Amino acid sequence: MLDVLIIGSGGAGLSAALSAKKNSSNVLVVSKTYPTHSQTVQAQGGINGVLYEADDSVETHINDTYKASYNLSKKENIEYLCKNAKDTILWLDSIGVPFNREENAHISQRKFGGTKQIRTCYSSDYTGLKIVHTLFDQCIKEEIEFKNEYFLLELIVENNICSGAVFIDIKSGNIEKILAKTTILATGGYAGIYSNNTTNSYSNNGDGIVAALKAGAKLSNMEFVQFHPTTLATNSILISESARGEGAYLVDENGNRFIDELSTRDEISKAIYEKNMKNEKVYLDFRHLGLEKINKLIPQERKLALEFSNVKIENELLEIKPSAHYTMGGISVDIDCQSSISNLFACGECADASIHGANRLGGNSLLEITVFGQKAGLNASDKAKNIVFDEVKFDINDSMNYISTIYDKENSTNLYLIKDNLSTNLFKNLGLFRDEEKIDEMIFLVEEIEKEFPKIGISDKSKVYNKNLIDYLELKNSIELSKIISLCAKQRKESRGSHYRSDYQMLDDNYSKSSFVEYKESQYTIGFEDLI
Repeated sequence: MLDVLIIGSGGAGLSAALSAKKNSSNVLVVSKTYPTHSQTVQAQGGINGVLYEADDSVETHINDTYKASYNLSKKENIEYLCKNAKDTILWLDSIGVPFNREENAHISQRKFGGTKQIRTCYSSDYTGLKIVHTLFDQCIKEEIEFKNEYFLLELIVENNICSGAVFIDIKSGNIEKILAKTTILATGGYAGIYSNNTTNSYSNNGDGIVAALKAGAKLSNMEFVQFHPTTLATNSILISESARGEGAYLVDENGNRFIDELSTRDEISKAIYEKNMKNEKVYLDFRHLGLEKINKLIPQERKLALEFSNVKIENELLEIKPSAHYTMGGISVDIDCQSSISNLFACGECADASIHGANRLGGNSLLEITVFGQKAGLNASDKAKNIVFDEVKFDINDSMNYISTIYDKENSTNLYLIKDNLSTNLFKNLGLFRDEEKIDEMIFLVEEIEKEFPKIGISDKSKVYNKNLIDYLELKNSIELSKIISLCAKQRKESRGSHYRSDYQMLDDNYSKSSFVEYKESQYTIGFEDLI
């Protein structure tokens, strides 16, 4: 019998797995893709932490994070994050993450937006990739078991107690039940549902969040979607904040700098988008940095610009635009990563641990997934030691029948056209600027898609490695999340952080509360609750 089932194999899931394993628990990591395909590898710029307090302090890091959240976070949770940053980074360093070094052997740090000090540690501009590879190596060393290419269908929850989950093995098409004393969701965020305008993998579309909601878990702050200000104009490929951290300029068509490049992401994204809406182009200017510095500190940005935009950034301007990048909302958890369902924990981007609030600081996501990933693993492991596991007679026939009905349907409508339409309208109506009319338009569109969706089937009827089936299941979750984001955005009648409403342009203290969503008796309950 498993002690800890971890769903998701990015930085949060791998950190949780190592923590639980070192706490003498039997651990299994199950993932839709592979660890090295996770969204964590796209976190290029760095990880925040106060290592050298001569010019910085933990208190300043706490205050920067809280201020960026627009007071929509819990100070004690932020304190835990920031106070554990140094030990976490030194631990990552000790297990082999190849951080850049200064001549005195100190870990190199760069300045990121919205911060008062230089505190972002980095490995060139491959930081997330290096962290994931190192964590994965450690998991292999610890002989942690993995099941890759398993799609989460539902959580096994009875009497508000989670006892594992049901998956479809993508490689074989078989439905499989995995029982566990405790379960950790580390399935990532939902910015991938903005598929035509996102830095995320298409597979990063909130599957774990939807499964948790349907099982009875509370979600919070789902309306807060962060748009990264600098992605390639033609395809939304991320150009890391490390570019601006190392001195790249943001310039308009006339070559004029128009905003502080190290303002917060919400402020920069809005300024760029306003120009884009006037059909004005915006560029990143690296030319003054020189090729030597570019190759040493941000080589990936040069490679991406050359390969995907045919631009040599040491000589040419690089056109950019904002794209959906990160989601602050997710499964509501406490400081111990415990969800509202007993024995179900969540960490990383799929969870709302009341850290980022209305806007996340760059460099804090890699910190959160490792700090709270380790915490989730340890807490789930400790909890499992006190659980006497009774036999769970959970019937997977409902899941099997559901998948069978999808195969049986005629393919009357192209689901990829629906996905494209949904994504385009998400960016149009629930992008950087929102208002009542746009939100209502989005709700109407989603409801029309919901009416049509039961008629939609798949063209590929094979059982083995049926990507068409997985795309169908992902689209269903994307539709669900689109409606939830819309309903939450509609009720927050103010502008705060990443949520900017042109019809309610001011921050309103009456909304200094977390939004929440619950699903009971086939109905959404949506409201606000105080931050305690």
